[in-house]
Amino acid sequence: QVRLVESGGGSVQPGGSLRLSCAVDGFTSDYYTIGWYRQVPGKEREIVSCISSSGSNIYYVDNVKGRFTISRNNAKNTVYLQLNRLKPEDTAVYYCAGDPYGATCFFGYNMDYWGKGTLVTVSS
Repeated sequence: QVRLVESGGGSVQPGGSLRLSCAVDGFTSDYYTIGWYRQVPGKEREIVSCISSSGSNIYYVDNVKGRFTISRNNAKNTVYLQLNRLKPEDTAVYYCAGDPYGATCFFGYNMDYWGKGTLVTVSS
């Protein structure tokens, strides 16, 4: 069973930074595409970023470009999302998800495996 566990969420002021981590278990991190998603109450889940298994292909949703950076360290079985210059509208539960099919995240299809989420709160 593939398991993904998010960590690193917290409460910060606008303009602050956080680094989210997604630990991947199941010996799949070296070939799984990983996506970061976020969701707020009453809203649909939103894709934030995708990274291919090798890290060579990366996607960001428009409203985080230039502020968020996705990366992965397959030796550590971990994918990161660096959140910089955070805005109140970034407040959400952030989820990581994995899928062996590289196009799933990039094309907006449902991912196979999901973590439980980590809460990011951005407020003054």
